[in-house]
Amino acid sequence: MTEKADVHEKRNFQMNWHVSQHPEYSPDNVAGADGDIDPTEITFPGCSCLTSSCMVHTCSCLRLGENYNSLCLRPTGEEEEYTRPVFECNTMCQCGESCQNRVVQRGLQLRLEVFKTEKKGWGLRTLEFIAKGRFVCEYAGEVLGFNEARRRIQAQTSKDSNYIIVVREHLHNGQIIETFVDPTYTGNIGRFLNHSCEPNLFMVPVRVDSMVPKLALFAATDISAGEELSYDYSGRFHNLPITNREQKYLEEDNRLRKPCYCGSRTCASFLPWDSSLFSAPDTCSGSSA
Repeated sequence: MTEKADVHEKRNFQMNWHVSQHPEYSPDNVAGADGDIDPTEITFPGCSCLTSSCMVHTCSCLRLGENYNSLCLRPTGEEEEYTRPVFECNTMCQCGESCQNRVVQRGLQLRLEVFKTEKKGWGLRTLEFIAKGRFVCEYAGEVLGFNEARRRIQAQTSKDSNYIIVVREHLHNGQIIETFVDPTYTGNIGRFLNHSCEPNLFMVPVRVDSMVPKLALFAATDISAGEELSYDYSGRFHNLPITNREQKYLEEDNRLRKPCYCGSRTCASFLPWDSSLFSAPDTCSGSSA
């Protein structure tokens, strides 16, 4: 099933991929040039469920709760302050390929189209209706370490497009897990997604075979055929509000930021900006979200 999904994705976008002159296509994450992280490594033990679909009370992969309901991500309960981690059944699991806890790993299942926008360059839109909570696509590319991501960011000029995404996960014990993904040289259709201050997608780190997450994009609302797909590059959508410290950094860095053309009612005028990769790492206080 996974192989079919990958072929389906490549067929849908092969023509547009050559038009955009993207060097190499990959539906999944690959190890970056620094070789620090191997996203294909299998380190998680599998569940021992001998059923076609795992049950929440007996499956070790679902110990934190059920993830999906009819292919759609289950919403966070009102009593839950933070998003639950998502762990899918993996290569080592005994359950079948039809298990309801295998969604993101199946790859793209929807018909999407790369198109040229008026002001934002390339964009991505759906050719069919997408229900709220449905997995749409992954943001895949080279998984980098901090130093390589920082080197690439600092080598960019003001005319270069930046595709590097930094995802920070805050654990209850105060620890921060950082993931750097760059689809500039190797990646999938996720790189064509534009930012919006009122997006119709949101990103969730989903883990399958190891702690290296897949950056999965889900529908934040029902999406009609023909609509452009977008997400909030800052990660604030469906997440924590911006802090005073971060607001100060954003105001100081306005001269370096690029204009936002999302056209939403709440447009912030500038694309989200993360200055952490332009400064030396702080070994004492760690990274900030």
